[in-house]
Amino acid sequence: MVASVAPDLSDPDYRSAVVDLLGAIGYGEISAFERLTEDAGMAPSLEDKVALLGLASVQYAKLEPIRVRLEVICEDPYAAMEPFRRPIDDFHRYTAPGDWYESLVKAYVGDNLVRDFYREFARHLDAETRTLIESTLGDDRSGFVVDRVRAGIAEDPRLAGRLALWGRRIMGEALAQTQHVAAHRDALSDLVAGETSIAGLDLAVIAEMFARITQRHIERMAALGLAH
Repeated sequence: MVASVAPDLSDPDYRSAVVDLLGAIGYGEISAFERLTEDAGMAPSLEDKVALLGLASVQYAKLEPIRVRLEVICEDPYAAMEPFRRPIDDFHRYTAPGDWYESLVKAYVGDNLVRDFYREFARHLDAETRTLIESTLGDDRSGFVVDRVRAGIAEDPRLAGRLALWGRRIMGEALAQTQHVAAHRDALSDLVAGETSIAGLDLAVIAEMFARITQRHIERMAALGLAH
């Protein structure tokens, strides 16, 4: 029962979904900036510290177009972000890294899992909003993280087992928090099911979405040299 008309911000259900998604992404960028800045304190070298701080600045820069877009469509960006503050903060609290390598794996695996969910939502948006969101979801840190984690495993092979378990924990928490948000934001649930005006989830669509996200997670773990 996919909507047969193009998405339109004049539809209150669709508009609510767009505002929720932009708010979630916006606060996610704020949180990523804060966390990467904190993680830079665990960097073993000045080079690594500067690299992570550079990634943090990239995340912060991505907030501005989201804020502007919300204002353009006459929405308060801070009110839009506020409902997502607690679940995103909870995710980071539950997955606080214990050392440098855990912070790298979380930055690569955890952040990209969340981005995968946002990409899935964005598939159902109008072209302008979809383009804006996709521009904020680039994977900026893959080369840096993969190189550092693989080098660490080469130096200490025992690290691989611990980080593999850490990656699984991150995925579990990311799935739990994302499901929690979707369950409490009806417009987002309907959007990802392709139903912006009909309540209820298409379970087949949701299953396909989770299959795609899980496959990408497996591929990222493999890139790090870790078992899923």
